[in-house]
Amino acid sequence: MSPHVYLRLFVFTAGLLLSFFWLTVILGHRRQRAFERILFFVCLALFFFYGGSLLALNAELHYPETPRRLELFSWSVICLGLTALPALFIHLHVEYASIRRILTNRTRKLVWTAACYLPLAYFLPRLVFLLRTSRDFDFLTPINSLGNAFKIWLALAFLVGAFWQRQFAQDATDSEEKSFHRQLVWQMTLAVVWVYIIHSQRSAAENPRAMTSILLAGIPLLSLGTLVRKVQKFNFLQIGRQSNLIYAVVFAFVALLYLSLIRRASLWLEPSIPPEATSAVLLFLPIVFFEPLQRFFKTTLKNTAHSEMDLTQRMMGPIQEIARLGNLTKLVNFVEQWVKSQFQLAKVELILNESLDRATTMPESGGALDIFPIQQRNKTVGELRVASHGAMLSGETFAALEFLCEQLPATFDLCELIEEKLRLERELAERERLAALGQMAASISHNLKNPLGSIKTILQVQLESPEMPDSLKSETRMVLGEISRLSNKLGQLLQFSRPTVLGDGSAGCEATEVVKEVCELMRPEAEKKGIALEISAPALLRVQASSEAVSDIVSNLIVNAIEAVAGGGCVRVSANREAASALLCVEDDGKGIPSELQQKVMQPFFTTKTQGTGLGLAIVARRAGDAGGKIEMESPVANGRGARISVCLPLREETR
Repeated sequence: MSPHVYLRLFVFTAGLLLSFFWLTVILGHRRQRAFERILFFVCLALFFFYGGSLLALNAELHYPETPRRLELFSWSVICLGLTALPALFIHLHVEYASIRRILTNRTRKLVWTAACYLPLAYFLPRLVFLLRTSRDFDFLTPINSLGNAFKIWLALAFLVGAFWQRQFAQDATDSEEKSFHRQLVWQMTLAVVWVYIIHSQRSAAENPRAMTSILLAGIPLLSLGTLVRKVQKFNFLQIGRQSNLIYAVVFAFVALLYLSLIRRASLWLEPSIPPEATSAVLLFLPIVFFEPLQRFFKTTLKNTAHSEMDLTQRMMGPIQEIARLGNLTKLVNFVEQWVKSQFQLAKVELILNESLDRATTMPESGGALDIFPIQQRNKTVGELRVASHGAMLSGETFAALEFLCEQLPATFDLCELIEEKLRLERELAERERLAALGQMAASISHNLKNPLGSIKTILQVQLESPEMPDSLKSETRMVLGEISRLSNKLGQLLQFSRPTVLGDGSAGCEATEVVKEVCELMRPEAEKKGIALEISAPALLRVQASSEAVSDIVSNLIVNAIEAVAGGGCVRVSANREAASALLCVEDDGKGIPSELQQKVMQPFFTTKTQGTGLGLAIVARRAGDAGGKIEMESPVANGRGARISVCLPLREETR
């Protein structure tokens, strides 16, 4: 055989194995993305070309005269692969450009896709005609048989690929990725040159045409081989993280090649040794290599495991930095994004105990869902849910995520401790601020209340004097009303500034009686505005707070409710027992409290009223907090209206 025949055998065999390798990897990866599907069909087209060419070459070497049906089958497979290759090749680049956000316009993408496959309407009928009428098959340079139009289409596909690869290289941020795309630019440019050379050598001798054809057929080998290295070493296409898949495919290929070698060796040695004996010897021969292979895999797996554990240890540093901020929500979000980026996963969700029952939307990528429990002292405190880009997680990634989940509980504890510390510091600062505010309010109220009282007394005396003209009496009454309003506001300031009296330590108060007294005091004001004031207090409730504190709570809630209800409305007051607490509720049917304001209305001096001080609910919150109780707000209550504010106060021990 001539040297170029051996070279063709090598190139076609290598091309067949590489394309078949990628077909197997993509099928095993099972990522539900259009790019992988198109890459599969590109590899399938190359598989048809290399497989048909290798079949024809082996038949030529084996048979004195190749059977016509075998030639026709080989030629059909080669031509089918070549005809589909340009359209699939361009479509592959269009999809990758879409993934890289270089081609974002949907209309432009559709135009590119249509342009990819439109020429097939011309080439497929010609292919059918060629297969029916051909008598001589040019297996050496099959693109010459497909015509000049196909050669132009193939060269144009390589030029379009070079154009897109140049765009990818310019857009790449990683040096390895940039280098890979630049290599592909040169390879595709060379492919265009070799297509032209093959076209110009149609009448040349067999050897020059064979070498040119071999060089053109070898260009995809460079691309596919380089991609194998990039995937394994730099995780191109998010496949490299699935080492299980790569190792399994490589092992399967080695096993198949070895079985093929056994068959060929049996045939070579058949004149001297029975084929069964040769096969038996060669099948048991790998036992000799078990110990070296064990040493090799031991070192490889150890290094891989160390590398993943080191990655996990390095990842814990930034996670602990975020934990020291004392924000659990921010920590959870950071862990999700950090784990996703470091392990190249499709999606990550970190779910703590309080939200374990929520439904997960994973996986959207088509990959498998793996759930890693997060445990602390044999108690599950959460879950880490991850979805890979492919069919499964690799073994080392799985082990690294398990190790990470063992470290997370300590981080959560640190975050919660710092969060609690920050909360206490904020509460202390708020108490100090309110204490200073209370002192200032008390000082202002004390300095203004007495002069206002004197002014009010003088005006009242003047108003009762018969000597005052009628024209001044209406203005005097207006001034008296404003003085009364100012006195009420100063009274609220004093009420807010003075400390809560919780009782003498043993008596507490009867909350039901206090509620009834306050309601009776407020009823005239409610009736004056046409508002019904209803009370429901059937049980005797002795609470730990003083009567003054309960009175402040109920009176401020009723005043707020009356101000929120229009004429003809209703305010309901209730006092009931709930477990070991007294539940005081005031409900109105006003317009309600917007959700965005419900956290603010408890703050001192925050008000939405033009004449309000913003201290009513602040006094309620302060009195309830000092008595060891809690306050809850619900709005709307019914039909999109109304508000219900409930204050829960602890009962005296003897009444529990």
